[in-house]
This record gives sequence, structure tokens and C-alpha cells, in this order.
Amino acid sequence: MTVSERRGLQSAWDNLVAALTGETAVYILKRFLQALFTLFLASALCFFIIQLAPGDYLDTLKQNPKIKPETIDLLRQQFGLDCTWAKLFVGQFQGPGWLAEVICWAGQYWRWLTQILTQGNFGTSFIYQRSVASLLWERIPATLLMAFASLIVTWAIAIPLGIVAAVNQNRGIDRVLQVLSYTGQGFPSFITALALLFLAQMTSPLFPVGDMTSIDHADLTLLGKILDLGWHLILPTIALSIISFAGLQRITRGELLDVLRQDYIQTARAKGLPENKVIYVHALRNAINPLITLLGFEFSSLLSGAFIAEFFFNWPGLGRLILQAVYAQDIYLVMASLMMGAVMLIAGNLLADLLLKTADPRIKLADLN
Repeated sequence: MTVSERRGLQSAWDNLVAALTGETAVYILKRFLQALFTLFLASALCFFIIQLAPGDYLDTLKQNPKIKPETIDLLRQQFGLDCTWAKLFVGQFQGPGWLAEVICWAGQYWRWLTQILTQGNFGTSFIYQRSVASLLWERIPATLLMAFASLIVTWAIAIPLGIVAAVNQNRGIDRVLQVLSYTGQGFPSFITALALLFLAQMTSPLFPVGDMTSIDHADLTLLGKILDLGWHLILPTIALSIISFAGLQRITRGELLDVLRQDYIQTARAKGLPENKVIYVHALRNAINPLITLLGFEFSSLLSGAFIAEFFFNWPGLGRLILQAVYAQDIYLVMASLMMGAVMLIAGNLLADLLLKTADPRIKLADLN
């Protein structure tokens, strides 16, 4: 090996060590370890809260006279809902009945957690008789597509309008935008969805309602499939975006107004800098930090925020699936969806912290704990 090759290897090694021991890498590792502990506590709490609901999934099957009691007992053992062993254990010590239930729940939770850690298995859905992971992977793309479309539309409209409102404070356009934002925040999401459904009925067949593609979707070209999907996305995206847009516009306006009152902005104007440069380079860059933090929280709510829109517009996403699982007490499907929401929340907060560090180098990651 030549001297230049050894120097190259040494330089690559030094860069790798610096990256692994840098502030960002250490911070991500620390947050990852914290996330594992948080997910463990959240999963245990959610599991026991779900179990507090009276009855279980098999109670609905008992009402069907065609299903024999022996079949119910077999299903109870198959789903891990049999608590006979816990009752016998507690009965030996003449303990209270509720203690047997708690021990049974703890056993079910431990079995579920062990399957995840050793096999990556989140359990089997009681309703669909399929693995929970396969069910979720089928529905996640549809929900994420609608949620990300809403996020892009919301930020693409709210940020520019918030800037316009701040620059034209107390003028006519600012007052109009304030009325729009207050109106948007005042409308519940289900009212907005109903209004859009009424609009679709009045303008039919301009806006399609139901499913995410047309009947002849498979026969269309690639461009036609994309346009057909986007056509079906219009109303659900608007329904999701209105409330988020109204709040984000007001926050942008307020933060930018605070920055525009600072002395350094007045100094920049006194030096003769163009107004666009003062607003978009100096003011907006310093007003963006709270918006980045908000983006992290919005990222975590992408899945949960789409439920109402999916229900009203018959969108084949996670919302309807999880709602049905809650009604039927499909424990493992509900638990997997809750854990997915918790992971999104943790990932969104971490993403917001890293974006804050990138946008403002003065911020130290250690101060964000």
C-alpha cells in the first residue's frame, strides 16, 4: 500500500469517526434510546386502557346462534384471550377477581411484545384473520398520499398569505385574510366535509366522490392514472387543508410581524436594502423557527388527521380500518395503529429539531432536550 493510499484510508476513517461522534449523531442516538423507552411505556398504557373496555371481540360472535360454544373456546385460545390459567393461579391464593384479569392482560401484553421483538409480528387481526402488518401496509399508502397532498397544499398557500397579511398589516387585504382564517378555524372538519360533499352533488360529475380511482383506472395510460388519482384527491385534500391552513396563516402572520418590529430590520431598511430582500432574506429566515416546530407536530398527525376525510369521501385508508377495529375490539390492530402514531410523533419531533439546527446554526441540539 502506497503512502497516498494510507493517507486516503486514514482520512476516510477520521471522517467516519467524526461523523459518528459528532453532535448530531450523538443526539440522534440519544433520542432513539429515549424513543424505545417511550414506546414501551406508551404501548403498555394503551394496551391496558383498551382492555378496560367491557367484553371482547368474541362477545359479538356469541350472539350468533350458528357458532357453537366449542368454536368460541377454540378462537379464544387461538387469539390468546383465554384467562383460565390466570383465574386458577389467583384462585389458589384466594385473591380478588380483578387481579386475575390484570395478570391475564399482562400475559397477553408480554406475548404480543415478545412476538414483535423476536419475529416482527404485530399479531393477527380478529376481524380479517390476517396479519396486522399486511393490513396496515395495504392502507398506509392511500392515507399518506392524501395527508402529504394536504400538507403541501396547506403550506404552499398559508405561508405566502401569512406573509402578505403581515406586510399589509391592518389594510384591506389583511382584514380579509383574517376573516378567512377565523372562519376556517371555526368550521369543524366534519362540517367542511359535508359542505364539500354537497358541492360535489351540485356540480356532479365535476368532482368524484368515493374511492381513490375511477372504474376504468386500469385501462388508462400512466399520465391518465396520475391525473385520475389527482382528480379524486381534490375534495379530500381541501377538507383536510382548510383548518390547518387557517391556523398556519395566522401563526406566520404573527411571527413575521414580531420580527419586522426588530431593530435590525429597521437598520436593514435604513441601509437601503430592497424590501423583498428585507422580508424574505432577513425577516422570514428568523420567523421560520416556530413554523418548523409546527411542521414536526403536523408530521406526527398525518395519519390521525385523515380519518374524517376518509370516512366522508370513502377513501380506502387507515381511518376506516382502525375505526372498525375499535368498534370490534380488534386489540392487535388497534395497538399497531396506536404505535404507528407514536412513532410518527417521535419521528416528527426529531425531524423538527434537526431542521431547526439546519435553519439556525446558533441552535445547539443539547439545548433542545
